[in-house]
Amino acid sequence: MSLSSPVPPRATVPLAWVMVVGLAAAGLGIGATAAYYDLRPGPSTGNVQITDDLNRTVQVPYDPARVAVLAPSVMDPMFRLGLRSHVVAVGCGDQSQAGLLDDFSPDQVSLWGLTASMCVQDYPMSDEELLASGPQLVLAATIDDIQDLEAFSTTYHIPVVVLQASTLGGILWDDELLGEIFGVGAGAAALNAELSGVLNHCQNVTNGLTDNGTLLPTVLLTYDLSSGNGYWTFGPSSFGESLIEFAGGQSISANTSYSYPVLSGEQVLADQPAVIIYGTGYGLNLSYYEGGQFWSDFNAVKDGNATGLNSNLFTEADPTMILNGLPALLAILHPPAP
Repeated sequence: MSLSSPVPPRATVPLAWVMVVGLAAAGLGIGATAAYYDLRPGPSTGNVQITDDLNRTVQVPYDPARVAVLAPSVMDPMFRLGLRSHVVAVGCGDQSQAGLLDDFSPDQVSLWGLTASMCVQDYPMSDEELLASGPQLVLAATIDDIQDLEAFSTTYHIPVVVLQASTLGGILWDDELLGEIFGVGAGAAALNAELSGVLNHCQNVTNGLTDNGTLLPTVLLTYDLSSGNGYWTFGPSSFGESLIEFAGGQSISANTSYSYPVLSGEQVLADQPAVIIYGTGYGLNLSYYEGGQFWSDFNAVKDGNATGLNSNLFTEADPTMILNGLPALLAILHPPAP
């Protein structure tokens, strides 16, 4: 999705990320995580009953050959788990190269081998295009209209699974769920072992800083300007807040009332975050944010502590967020010694 839209990238539901990472750190392994979530193992054929991230119980075909993936955050683990050949359609603005690039970055398009012919319109949802792709399963995120998708599922008897991690630990859970659906549990376990290693490393760094009495920097992590030139950011019960915590920062929006609030320029000016990280890509750059309220008055801007970062690294709750986005944020907030 183009991040020039004022709509937040995700609406999420809470997941117990502390339990996920804690189990892995305690040496109980990925299998223990599955046990914690009571994931039902599926047969080698037939259907698998799963519970998705909206706590919906869904019967899905085991290892479906034709899958529509409506969000980049879901396409990322599908590719990493070797399931690209199962994907017959992706959600886009429209069936054109411009429509494809409205939702996926050029790097994603190239890496994942996506083409405009795979696009099905999902803003708003086109039942006709989705149905024409012949999916046996639809994988979506809450960026999509869930009511429309449920109506599609009821009408055409095609299951829809919503994968939307609200925390970094929830990303591991989603990987396991895909492993159960497609029979690639070993691959999911290997991927999650790698993700757990990064999470544990960052947590250890952060714990070491606090144990030494180091004051964690205050942070504004913004991915867009609102129509009033305020700053879209992450609040409580969001993966963005989880990301900042693991990277050793203190979000200035941690105590707001919404998971995806807009902070006015006055609010940011009052808090004066030590570090500002702003999302780039999809047409957004420094000059864009310079049009935001009081941008030049923020101490972080004046002190050279405002840094641009590819939005895909912190707006898509997927393995890449942990493998690439989290280390990038850690390096920005706590630069390594020369």
